[in-house]
Amino acid sequence: MNQAQILVVDDDPGVRELVGDVLELEGYEVTIAVDGLDALSHIRKRKFDLYVLDLNMPKIDGLVLLEKVRAAGDSTPALLLSARREKDDVHTGFRTGADDYVTKPFSIEELALRVEAILRRTRNEQSANVVRCGPISIDLDQHLVKFEDSVIELSPTEYNLLQYLIERKNKVVRKDALLNAIWGIDFENNSTVVETYISYLRKKLHRDGFEGIKTVRGVGFQIVERA
Repeated sequence: MNQAQILVVDDDPGVRELVGDVLELEGYEVTIAVDGLDALSHIRKRKFDLYVLDLNMPKIDGLVLLEKVRAAGDSTPALLLSARREKDDVHTGFRTGADDYVTKPFSIEELALRVEAILRRTRNEQSANVVRCGPISIDLDQHLVKFEDSVIELSPTEYNLLQYLIERKNKVVRKDALLNAIWGIDFENNSTVVETYISYLRKKLHRDGFEGIKTVRGVGFQIVERA
């Protein structure tokens, strides 16, 4: 579990310091954000393994922040910090995509155990033969594609193209490289087959706010975590 990257978001300096100190003592690398806007700035710059989010914050509260990152295709697990009066918000948080919550005031032991449990579960999932990009996952053993929890039916060529892009996610892949890898065409070719299959993938996977399959004009294509 060591060196997991955790973003702690809370407008209360005392809570931020306590949570940050506890998690650093457990061996995690902690980044602190003072509110939701500050958190979004950090999220745009780097990838985290866990978000620890206070529900009640100014500017952007924890629920709105969670909604924003989930809408952008970010499936990073999230632990909510809630006051006892915020039970309804916690339920909304679970529906939005939270993984667990801790009620204030909390014990440091409970916080550490819940963080460890979330990271153990999500890292075990990631260690399986699965590749991911935002809300899209491919189980390579079962030849199964999912958008969040929904199974997506793809043709063999669509599947191979998607896998090739996701294994190089956030990188621009040249059209000639795709022609060679997917269709075995290793010479200059004016075929529009790549564009055609990219459009097929977009029709099936661009949904719920995710539009991560990009065209880089004159170069090629890429799939990104957040669109």
